[in-house]
Amino acid sequence: LSNQTEPYESEGGATQRLVLDWIEHLDVELKANRGFSLPQVRNNLKTMAANFAALPLQKIRKIKVGIVGEIYVKYSSLGNNNLEKFLKEQGCEVMVPGLLGFIYYCVDNRLEDIRLYGGTWLKKFAITIIMNKLLCFEKAIMEAVKPYGQFTSPLPFYKMKALAKDIIGYGVKMGEGWLLTAEMLELTEHGYENIVCAQPFGCLPNHIVGRGMIRKIRSLYPGSNIVPIDYDPGATKVNQENRIKLMLALAKEVMEKKEPVEMPYCVPDIVHEQVV
Repeated sequence: LSNQTEPYESEGGATQRLVLDWIEHLDVELKANRGFSLPQVRNNLKTMAANFAALPLQKIRKIKVGIVGEIYVKYSSLGNNNLEKFLKEQGCEVMVPGLLGFIYYCVDNRLEDIRLYGGTWLKKFAITIIMNKLLCFEKAIMEAVKPYGQFTSPLPFYKMKALAKDIIGYGVKMGEGWLLTAEMLELTEHGYENIVCAQPFGCLPNHIVGRGMIRKIRSLYPGSNIVPIDYDPGATKVNQENRIKLMLALAKEVMEKKEPVEMPYCVPDIVHEQVV
């Protein structure tokens, strides 16, 4: 919510103040052993979405950039040389797929193992129960965001998974596996066609499911603008940022040729599936 609000805010710093207010509120709740149950989570999410939606925004155009990659360098500012901050300084709206999707992916992989290699009915039953419980939180997030058209909601996990069906096998789970490919497809579907794929140097599985899928994705989505960036101690920050600036230069050129899109943006329909 903050990433989709901050680039357009009318009052500078309003978004970050709201973020800090919510962090403090949740901190107090969790320390008091509140806010864990689904009804409490649902209530917090709805209030949170309403608070961010109430912030006054400017109708200006921004380059939309998605970030995917290996789990550490994707989320850690230490691992990716403050990638999010750099993109914001370049005047971009940044979209980072949530950590919840990675949790679903880890649990779903256990079900895929049973499907591909076999397993006991008891193991399948237990994992299915866990997955269905987790998907209730996904539904709560989407229901909270749905009333506010200015926010792009994440795709339901199983809808995102379906995007990768004909591109990469679900048995591919090393180096963030099929999830990384699916996240690039999801971002492209949502209009975040400019994507930074953050990768650790020398991780061959991650390079296969990231860099190795770029040509296929471009054949399906000709407008996609994906740049893989290696983050390792031997690579200079200047070189990394220069490659990203080249991607942004192309993105700006494409954006200027497109017709302006009026806010608010569309929120995809909720698709909530249970594991059978």
